[in-house]
Order: sequence, then C-alpha cells, then structure tokens
Amino acid sequence: MTQTITSQRPFESGQDPVSPNRNLAPLTTTLDDQDRLVVGGCRLSELAQRYGTPLYVLDEETLRAACRAYRDALERHYAGPSLPIYASKANSSLLMSSLVASEQFGLDAVSACELLTALQGGMPGDRMVLHGNNKSDEELLLAYRNNVTIVVDNHHDLDRLGELIPADADPARLMLRFTPGIECHTHEYIRTGHLDSKFGFDPDQLEPVLKQLVNQPWARVTGLHAHIGSQIFELEPHRDLAAVMADALQLARNLGHPVNDLNVGGGLGIRYVESDDPPTIDQWVKVVADAVTAACRERGLELPRLMCEPGRSLVATAGVTLYSVGSRKTIPGVRTYVAIDGGMSDNPRPITYQSLYTARLADRPLASNDETVNLVGKHCESGDVLLKDLPMPSSRSGDVVVVFATGAYNASMSSNYNRIPRPAAVLVQDGHSELVQKREQPDDLLRYDVLPERFQTVR
Repeated sequence: MTQTITSQRPFESGQDPVSPNRNLAPLTTTLDDQDRLVVGGCRLSELAQRYGTPLYVLDEETLRAACRAYRDALERHYAGPSLPIYASKANSSLLMSSLVASEQFGLDAVSACELLTALQGGMPGDRMVLHGNNKSDEELLLAYRNNVTIVVDNHHDLDRLGELIPADADPARLMLRFTPGIECHTHEYIRTGHLDSKFGFDPDQLEPVLKQLVNQPWARVTGLHAHIGSQIFELEPHRDLAAVMADALQLARNLGHPVNDLNVGGGLGIRYVESDDPPTIDQWVKVVADAVTAACRERGLELPRLMCEPGRSLVATAGVTLYSVGSRKTIPGVRTYVAIDGGMSDNPRPITYQSLYTARLADRPLASNDETVNLVGKHCESGDVLLKDLPMPSSRSGDVVVVFATGAYNASMSSNYNRIPRPAAVLVQDGHSELVQKREQPDDLLRYDVLPERFQTVR
C-alpha cells in the first residue's frame, strides 16, 4: 500500500518535526501523485475502503517522535534521574502500552482494566503508577501485587490499604497526591490543580498525612504528585508548581520518608486548529526541569527523580479519524447539515467540551472551500455536532472526511450510545497498516444482555 509522494502538508503553515504537539496532522502526512491524503505511507481513503468507517488511524512515527522528544528533553535539561510516564487514559490499548514501554516510558493507569492492559502489553509494574480518587480493593490489590506505585488520593485509600496489606508483608510503594492550588486558563472540567477539586489531599492535610504514615509497616512513601490541568499553553504555572512541590518534598524528607520521586503530572497542550500555539515539548520540559532544579537547590535538597505524565501531547496528533459522508440537509438562508457515519459515540469531546478540530476531505484536501456546514453525527441527539460552521468543499455521499488530532480522548471516551458499535483502529508505518483494535459488531453489544425467563413468552 506504499504511495508515490509528490507534495507535503498542504493545509498547515509549518511543521515542527521534533515536537508533534505543535502540528495539526501526523508527521508523515503528505499527498500522493493524485493529491490525496496519505499518512504513514498509506492513502487514507484506501484505509477507509479496506477497514470501513468510522476508523481510528494512528501513525507510529509520530508516536515514537513524541516519546523521543520527552525522553531526550529530560536527559538534556535535568541533571537528576527522570522517568516520563504515559497517561494511558488518553488512549489505552495493548498497542499503546507496548509502544511506550519499548520507548522506555512508564505508564499511569486509573483503573484495574488500564492496569491489566498495560501489564499484558508488556509494561513492567515497577514503571507504573495507579491513580484514582475512588480506588476499589480489587484495583489496590492488583497494583500492590504487581509492584505498581499507588498514588494515594485521600484517606479512603489509606484506610483500605491499611486493612488489605498484612503488617508482615512487603510495604506498598505510595505516592501522595495533593492539590497545589494553581490556576490555569483551561476548560473548567479539566482543571485539576484547584483547591476545590475531587483529586488529592488539600495542602493543609499533607503534613498530618505524612506524620500518620511514619513507621507504618505497610506503607513506604516514595513520591509526591500534583497536576495542574490539561491542554495548557502557559508555562508560568509549571514554574509555580515546582516551588510548591519542593516544599512538600522537604517536609516529607524531614519526617524521614524516603521520597525520591517528584511527579509534576502532564498538561501540555496541542494544536487542534491553526490558531493554537502550544509550547514545544522541549520548552515545557526545560521550564519544569529548571524550576525543579532551582527549587531543590534553594532548599538544599538532593534532586529527586523527575516524573511527568504526558498523555494528550504524546498521542493526540498521531491520530486521525476517518468518516464517510452520508445525508445532507439544507435549510435555505439558515444552515446546511452534512452527516457522517459516526459522531458523539466515537468522539464525545465536542459535545462535552465544545472542542474544535481541523478536517479535510481525504481525496480532495486541496479543493477550495465553497460552503459552510455543520458536520454532524448520526446519533439521535441534536447536540451531536462534530464541527460547527465548518468551511469545506462541496461533498458527496461516500466522500471520506479526515478529522485530525483525534488520537487522545476519542477511542478512550467512546461509547455505545444508540447501540452503535465502536470503530476499529489501525497503526500505519512505512506504507503498511496493522489492525490494533477490532471493530465491534452488533452481537458484541448483546453479549452481556440478559433477558429474564419470564419475559421469554412475550416474544
């Protein structure tokens, strides 16, 4: 399926080959000799024909480039040890777990199934952390038994761990999460560093908790964690975070805890539309590394292992979603609706966060825009609008639409609303495509339904 390439990236003003989060499209996006979109050497309309639509497509080169950018920047800018860990909630799969493990990343999971996915994908337990504000006993024990560091979010975590782990057993490795109270200009629902947050201990709870854990035989506090939000373009809040965390690190070490991990979370934004201008991965890492180094030196602290949790900025730009155009409705003088064969069940971000995206026709990306439409989904929901007031060329039923930067929080937040099966996913590299997620079938959706026997006679 290798394509003859003739020109590069027709809809993007420039490309950053080192920091994929600053691009609209995957690094390998180009045109073939008929000006049709190609990613990873594979023509997108051909992928749609082969695998069906909707279809998630992930570009391996872009994924690995983002991993390298984080790993190399940490080595370049931070004198102490470091470990980037992939925030797998962005896109959890066997493929993603295996790929980031091969790039020497760790992984952050927030449920038993994300843990199992990562472990079966080859991620070592000692390079993983388990998050969550309401962990079950099953999740805590799964993490403990696989040497996964448990991010303690609240007193409930401590109470359950104290009950679950025998006093004569090896202690659980713990990382305490607290809210630093730092404001970021991002969407209300994805601000997690506020004092008014469901995540983490309040700052004034940190000292009592650390004192409570001194000499507890089942607990070994090895790290501290804070996270200030997602899709952040500002750098100053990360400088502020370093000072807050260094104070907490000094407190923990003074109380005798062997804290060596400082986890600053993630949050670096990406480019969804042309006007977005996020920092590069290198700029973000340098600010964090310099701030942590300065804060530790000011307090006379040995440098901890610096951990960060990229999710969106690692995987989003590597992904595109392919849809087939279906029906059209024009209300003269008001609006034109163009419907595709997916929508809010495979990408809930527009209806949830009013998120914006960039889209093109797969086989006519250079065509002039001659109409403005609402690109809408097929679900029985008036809010199922993927892109509102979208300038685009006139489209016909069967045309393939490409939506860029869908690698994060699309597949992982997908649903079966209206009993619609979830899409397949493929990985592309050097002109080859590989299935990494099978398309759900209608029978899959009925597998766990149970009809009580007394209702059998109704049919």
